[in-house]
Amino acid sequence: MSAPDFSTSENTQQLALEVSCLKAMLTLMLQAMGQADAGRVVLKMERQIAEIEDPNLAAIFTSTVKQIKQGYRQ
Repeated sequence: MSAPDFSTSENTQQLALEVSCLKAMLTLMLQAMGQADAGRVVLKMERQIAEIEDPNLAAIFTSTVKQIKQGYRQ
């Protein structure tokens, strides 16, 4: 079995595009799951954020989850 290449560019713009792509893919995956399962996934993500001790990191994760939720609701 071959290992997939998940290398990330050192270019900031390229990295930002990769992150946007991942957000969009996660949103589409949640939409494909159905409302009940997607809701459970979002709740679990929010519980994980509550356990993050670094407030700056927690704020970043919270913002990301909000963006994903907005995309899901559209």
